[in-house]
Amino acid sequence: MTAAISPPRPDVGEPPLIEIRDVHKSYFASDSVPVAVLHGVSLTIRAGEFVAIMGQSGSGKSTLMNILGLLDKPTKGVYRFAGRDVTTLSRDELARLRRDAFGFVFQHYHLIPAVTAVENVEIPAVYAGVAPAERRARANALLDRLGLAERIDHRPNELSGGQQQRVSIARALMNGGGIILADEPTGALDSATGAEVMALFAELAAEGHTVILITHDLEIAKAADRIIEIRDGTIISDDESEVVKRDGDFAQPGLDDDVGSSFLLDMREAVHAGGRTLAANP
Repeated sequence: MTAAISPPRPDVGEPPLIEIRDVHKSYFASDSVPVAVLHGVSLTIRAGEFVAIMGQSGSGKSTLMNILGLLDKPTKGVYRFAGRDVTTLSRDELARLRRDAFGFVFQHYHLIPAVTAVENVEIPAVYAGVAPAERRARANALLDRLGLAERIDHRPNELSGGQQQRVSIARALMNGGGIILADEPTGALDSATGAEVMALFAELAAEGHTVILITHDLEIAKAADRIIEIRDGTIISDDESEVVKRDGDFAQPGLDDDVGSSFLLDMREAVHAGGRTLAANP
């Protein structure tokens, strides 16, 4: 595949891309009794790593993924992104960092059924304020790269499961996809299609994307260069010492980059996208 991005690789002396220390997470049940899910989790992920976080249902792996992807906050502990404590960021700064640095891939795709493949891929760029012509060109290029050039105008129900997952991967790459968080990405696919998707993640990792894979399946986890196993909210093994250091290019996502247009343009685009979905699903 042609690389999506090829910025300079960070210096060895730069801080880890992601570092969490002694992270705890508790939720409160209806009777206000806290339910602890994570118990003092610590790990470091460097730019360009291909990491699998493996655990069975209830192990805490999805909660950990939500914290790593800035979708949730720890109850206690430290999370540093590129050396900066994310607790110091405002809500808008967190949203912008999540939008520009992360791409998410889910087991059940989460595509909008009322719009086409190319329009689904464009969505992250809509929120980033990218001009319509620019984002359409990039979405077309990503779908072409992933072998879906002939399906760009098809809606999700006209695509196979593997094709829908490729659309979701293209969507994850739309704003650069420096860090790809994939939650059980092969769970709804047959074994052959799942193997194709995992090969795609390996190619992206070889290009320098940081890939964090969440899975319960050891065979799937073996595709990664490093396996972190979590059980009962605690990391029980981490083969970090065996990680293969890649030579691919990678841009360490910054916290000060600004991509965007005016507030009115953002609102217009959001209302347009929402209106199309509502019109198809009254």
